[in-house]
Amino acid sequence: MSKSESTDTPASKDNNVVALKRGVGLLGGVAMIVGSCVGSGIFISPQGTLRETGSVGMSLIIWVFCAVIAMCGALSYAELGAMLPSSGGEHAYLLHVFGDLPSYLFAWTFTVIIKPCILSIISLVCGIYIVAALGIEECGNGSGLVWAQKLFAGVVLLLLLAINCLSVKLATRVQIVFTFTKLAAMAIIVVVGFINMVQGKTEHLSVSTSFEGSATNFFAYSIAIYQGNWAYDSWNQLNFITEELKNPSRNLPVAIAIAMPLVAVCYLLVNIAYFTVLSPEEMLASPAVAVTFADQTLGVMAWIMPVAVCCSTFGAANGHMFASGRLPYAAARSGHLPKILSYIQINNLTPFYALCLSTCIALLLLIPGDFNTLINYYGFATWFFYGLTVVALLVLRGTHPEYPRPFKVPLVFPIFFILCSVYLIIAPIINDPALEFLYAFLFIMGGLIFYIPFIHFKCKLGCMDPVTRVLQKLAKVVPSSKPIN
Repeated sequence: MSKSESTDTPASKDNNVVALKRGVGLLGGVAMIVGSCVGSGIFISPQGTLRETGSVGMSLIIWVFCAVIAMCGALSYAELGAMLPSSGGEHAYLLHVFGDLPSYLFAWTFTVIIKPCILSIISLVCGIYIVAALGIEECGNGSGLVWAQKLFAGVVLLLLLAINCLSVKLATRVQIVFTFTKLAAMAIIVVVGFINMVQGKTEHLSVSTSFEGSATNFFAYSIAIYQGNWAYDSWNQLNFITEELKNPSRNLPVAIAIAMPLVAVCYLLVNIAYFTVLSPEEMLASPAVAVTFADQTLGVMAWIMPVAVCCSTFGAANGHMFASGRLPYAAARSGHLPKILSYIQINNLTPFYALCLSTCIALLLLIPGDFNTLINYYGFATWFFYGLTVVALLVLRGTHPEYPRPFKVPLVFPIFFILCSVYLIIAPIINDPALEFLYAFLFIMGGLIFYIPFIHFKCKLGCMDPVTRVLQKLAKVVPSSKPIN
């Protein structure tokens, strides 16, 4: 039997069409969302939400509020994904509803900076905790220690690139394994916190005192929500890989309905556990909340926490790696990026060059290393595109009521999400107007430098076709034959 006839290849199951394989089931989908959400955020963001809200009680309310926002967005995206089952997430939906320009600007912003930047942040956190777990930080300091952390972060990125290029099934299995690992780590924190509550250590959670010192500036809470939403980010992860999800009309909304409440409950319990051990002052002074928590409660077993954070961030980075390659793949297939990015590796059926692009940019972003500031700069752009995508859902409700909707979200959810998006776009600028927001806007608009000549006027560089042929031969990639929905 020849390779093209092998029953192991999806091509034989789809009339020899070379396309992404539907290799992600319901469990893999749940693991993809949970594994991508639960990364560095729950080990870093509690400090940010506490700092911005000013009190324990308000910080816990912000965590619940962020869960509601994420759930409303995820369910709205579930309707879009089940109705328009194309990979690429927001790019596919914006293209279908609003046309080339908004979808291109989204692809430009997220492909060049947002997704690689998030990938770099998570891999760097993983590198930091690898150094801590190995005890290397005790042997050096200064720039040498920083570069050791970045070196391990780079190794993590390259390892994840290899995994995701080799096999969708392998990447999914890695995600499932590390998802259970990080849930076990959070379970340890929750159990220790519960034991402390039984022992009466609830002084920081008292209703009468937990709201003392709460911030009174309404717009300042937007930064606290940014911090919380960083931990929930990736609620839209499955929408980037819809074409690789088995039975997406069912599994997409079901995976979201299982994963998001699970993440929300875990986050709330972990935050409560933190406050049974740490005072607000100790939490704000801690370089790593989970490690400080472990040092004060686990004794000689405190080493478990750095290892657990390594596993957590590795799994989160794997989920982001998996999804980040699908956006340039979908954008290139629509003509918004060089077409080589839409080509699929013929043996492994993975978007090889799209994955390589995301990884290369992420590696470059490791060099300066000031990623948290960069994420804050572009946070409002992220929420602009999130909000615009959910607006597209409402537009489709009015213009195409005949479209099949295997899942239909109650109207109140997308409306609430849009209102929250508007607040998160405007409030940070009102609260702290800074040039960085202007820089972010100029960067997004900078994509027009490429859009106008190459997409609007369809100009072509004469060298692109020979370069594409060479790259095809190097990696054995071919154009995707799957039609765009």
